[in-house]
Amino acid sequence: MAESKDLRVGRLGEALDLLARKIIDDERQIGIEFPYATDHTGAWRTMPASLSAGYRPEGWTHGNWFCGFWVGLLLASHLWTREERYLKLAEERMRLVAQRADDGNTHDIGFIFWSSAIPFFRITNDALHRDIALKAADQLRRRLVVTARGSYLASWGPLSDPRGRSASAIDTMANIPLLYWAAATSGDASFRLAGIAHAEMTKNFIRPDNSTYHAVEYDPVSGKRVRGYTFQGYKDESLWARGQCWAVYGYAATAAVTGEHKYLDLAETLGKKWLERLGKMPIPPYDFDDPDPKRPLDTAASAIMASAFLDIAALHSDADTRETWRDRALNLLEPLMGEPLAREDSHRGLLKHGCYSWPHRDGVDSAVMFGDYFFVEALCKLAMPGKLVDTPSPLSS
Repeated sequence: MAESKDLRVGRLGEALDLLARKIIDDERQIGIEFPYATDHTGAWRTMPASLSAGYRPEGWTHGNWFCGFWVGLLLASHLWTREERYLKLAEERMRLVAQRADDGNTHDIGFIFWSSAIPFFRITNDALHRDIALKAADQLRRRLVVTARGSYLASWGPLSDPRGRSASAIDTMANIPLLYWAAATSGDASFRLAGIAHAEMTKNFIRPDNSTYHAVEYDPVSGKRVRGYTFQGYKDESLWARGQCWAVYGYAATAAVTGEHKYLDLAETLGKKWLERLGKMPIPPYDFDDPDPKRPLDTAASAIMASAFLDIAALHSDADTRETWRDRALNLLEPLMGEPLAREDSHRGLLKHGCYSWPHRDGVDSAVMFGDYFFVEALCKLAMPGKLVDTPSPLSS
């Protein structure tokens, strides 16, 4: 007999219990820095929240774009356990994260405050957190580059640097929800328009077979795509698994804010392409096109896509279609509840076998902070709908 959907969802609470237990222990050990990936022993590697992105002699470094996720995990633990100690720890951490709201160097400001200040405001209704998130959204909006063919958010570096001004990454699609929230919260429609413009321009990332580039270089005057390329995938024309997830997440968010089915259709098309490449594999490789049989897996990609699929499900008014996408999300989450769930105390992350960047040999076969966060975000959507993040409303027919 097939397992009931209620039971399948109920089993996921084990991971939230595990998170709550581990994060308290970690808070006693890591000091004022923030975890971002585990090392070969399972211990967290950390960096200060203040570490900004920028160009170094050796190339671009992303800085600490993970710090908000840690706050989000503390807030999720508070919601799950109803214990105030998690909220107090999150408040202390938020003081360190808040300084990044003035960072104008990176699109990742969306990740940082989508996962921290926004749920903090939802939980506490404290205007301090609302204002921090609005300040961050203003920095992200300022990254909009207006061209003859449309507008896009430059992903990396100061806009005074031609390298930064011409580059856009698929990851930005998962940063634009900060703009949509800011528009709804402030009443300033320019935030919303900037996010939608970027989503429209990001159609340039989509190949004829419905796979996506990691990054695109634009001519910042004409808006013409100069080239598609990758930083963290196998090669420029390959399908980097996590990148497609960012696209689905962002197009679902765009459908929710606009009410337009064309964005939902696009999210579904890209999601189905990803599932087609996944096939019967329980967990995707970091890049579907890397031919190496020992290519690393990326549990983080499954977690992100599961969260996106739950949003797609919520956007459907038809019950059968809604359940189909919900089941697809559960089918991605269930393998993560097996061996990848780091039940052992020696491994401090939540999800093993994540992959930050295989080309850079960084965070490979590790717990990665964004993987843990989006895993927990998906679990919260199932176990505590509307508590950590909003639940989208169904689109009208």
